[in-house]
Amino acid sequence: MDTLYAPWRMEYILSPKPDWKPGLFARIAQSSDDEAHYVISRDRTCFALLNAYPYVGGHLMTVPYKETPDLNGLTDEELADLWKLTRRCIGALKNVMKPDGFNVGINLGQIAGAGIVEHLHVHVVPRWKGDTNFMPVIANATVLPQALKDVAASLRAELAG
Repeated sequence: MDTLYAPWRMEYILSPKPDWKPGLFARIAQSSDDEAHYVISRDRTCFALLNAYPYVGGHLMTVPYKETPDLNGLTDEELADLWKLTRRCIGALKNVMKPDGFNVGINLGQIAGAGIVEHLHVHVVPRWKGDTNFMPVIANATVLPQALKDVAASLRAELAG
């Protein structure tokens, strides 16, 4: 098995993070500027937004409005809503971006890779055959084929329809 490295992510992982209260997702949840925050859908107990630091185009997250570090902090209804929105987002990505597959997951705790430890969120990463290349290693750059605002607009329209 080959090992693929993503060294460009270390700069973000190791960089100092502002100590904002409320947290990042809580601020986005309370904001009405969905375009600025790449919010693509809002449901009763959760919302979805594009990752501002994506691994690949279309990398999005579903987030409960309630700030909790793990699944135990959600009611059964909130948990069901989160997974239903995740399912809807996967369907929208399939229709809009035509990926070959997905990585879907949750990083619980800093040691597990959670960048925003205090607020549970589900990552949905569309994948295409051959979507990794030499650019991150050789040029220290990620190549995204479409601007985040354009991806957000397409997914927003798909989820609204």
